Amino acid sequence: MPDMRITRRLEFDAGHRIPNHASQCRHLHGHRYAIEITLSGKIIDTEGASEQGMVMDFSEVKHIARRMLVDHWDHAFLVYQGDQTVVEFLAGLPGHKTVVLPVVPTAENLAAEAFRILDTAYRDTYGNQLRLERVRLFETPNNWADAVR
Repeated sequence: MPDMRITRRLEFDAGHRIPNHASQCRHLHGHRYAIEITLSGKIIDTEGASEQGMVMDFSEVKHIARRMLVDHWDHAFLVYQGDQTVVEFLAGLPGHKTVVLPVVPTAENLAAEAFRILDTAYRDTYGNQLRLERVRLFETPNNWADAVR
């Protein structure tokens, strides 16, 4: 049986800014992000199993991604911890959904951070050598970054 790769795409909305950017991205703004999660593994051949014929059920890929990442970042402002003025401003907004990150929230850094968070979530639970291979984060339909194993 060959190794297979499967990909699930999810979308979310979030705000950010690149504090030292020389152009427009230094301003507070938002995006309709999309994230693609690519997993590799063997096709499950356990007779009668719910996942028979799959690497992983796509609905389970989605459930894990939402629980571990997407629900936290969706409709939040993703801010770099070193961007103190904005961190303090957002902290002053009662009930505001803010995610403080250890990195500047560029597409590249967000893809790498998403990979780090999700890598521990997709494990070989079926004995089929399941593992996270790639996280592709679209900042816009025309711009994306890939974090790959």
